Amino acid sequence: MARLVAITPAAGLVPVETGTARLDEVMPAAITWVAPLKGRERAVSTALKSTVGVTFPKPGRTSSAKGATAQWFGPGQALILGPAAAPENAAVADQSDAWVVLRLEGEASRDVLARLTPLDLREIAFPKARTARTLLGHMTACLTRIEKNSYEIMVFRSMAATAIHELTRAMKHIEARARL
Repeated sequence: MARLVAITPAAGLVPVETGTARLDEVMPAAITWVAPLKGRERAVSTALKSTVGVTFPKPGRTSSAKGATAQWFGPGQALILGPAAAPENAAVADQSDAWVVLRLEGEASRDVLARLTPLDLREIAFPKARTARTLLGHMTACLTRIEKNSYEIMVFRSMAATAIHELTRAMKHIEARARL
């Protein structure tokens, strides 16, 4: 009989540390897509606040508290990372197995991402708790600034190895330039 073993999307590929940048995998307990029904945004935000401790995020923003993050995911949509969420008055789908969540941190993190995304990552343009759907190289990604030198990157699980390869390559290029 076959014996199944659960592995994470980035198993064996991270952590990667080069120069002043480090890439690792983040494993939220659950990732839930939430889209409030028309006219029910406030009720959904209230329900999320009472069940998981976060409110429905404003466009381009995140809302975080005690191990839960509500991340804007497009007009009228959010991803809840952390505890499972199932508010009434919303369309809800479990996305836990669909994504890899990576954290890039360190002094060189912004320079690494600047090689792969068209976003203006200066702190004034993309401050802490800002999130965006964007490109990472040739892949669609969600990019969120966690701290000054820390970013969370989400790509489809099927693109985990490619994303890690591209990020590692950019990390090595930034490190090589620093040595010049």
